[in-house]
Amino acid sequence: MILEAALQVFSANGYAGTTMQSVADAAGVTKPVVYDCFANRDELLLALLAREEQHLVTSIVSALPADPSVGTPVEHVLDGLTAFLTTAATNPQSWRIVFGAQYGAAPVVAERVRAARAFLVEGLRLTLLKSLPGVTDPEANLPVLAELLASMTEACARMLVVDGTDRSPAELATVVSQVVGGGFGDV
Repeated sequence: MILEAALQVFSANGYAGTTMQSVADAAGVTKPVVYDCFANRDELLLALLAREEQHLVTSIVSALPADPSVGTPVEHVLDGLTAFLTTAATNPQSWRIVFGAQYGAAPVVAERVRAARAFLVEGLRLTLLKSLPGVTDPEANLPVLAELLASMTEACARMLVVDGTDRSPAELATVVSQVVGGGFGDV
């Protein structure tokens, strides 16, 4: 109940605009009840991030190909990114929390978001290792390619849930997969 209210308030107001009182009001409880559950706003946001990250990480991991050596990188990106962006579009508040937590939040919160992102970029790197067996100098190039793919993925998710776009998840995924197909294979 408290975390659901916090999701609504953080999503609508961002970190700076969220208070323990506003969460209490949204939850229909008194402020001391919120403080009984969480020592401060940072602890509340960290708990909310942990919950939302669990959902998001599950969607990202399930979007990665089961066997990256089967199919092409373009197919992997198209299928995986379409699935991931569809999940993001159906859970926009979760993504707003993750994106918003990077900006203006306490350092411990921002560090949590950076660590989760680093974990996901490493997963992409390992997937690319199997998906692109002929890449030259994989130790040097695959981290760059994984970072580029993660950044494109984040940009598409941000377009869907923060900025608003008239493009569908499938349309955005198609653009990214075309970029990957036109360039990643030549590295």
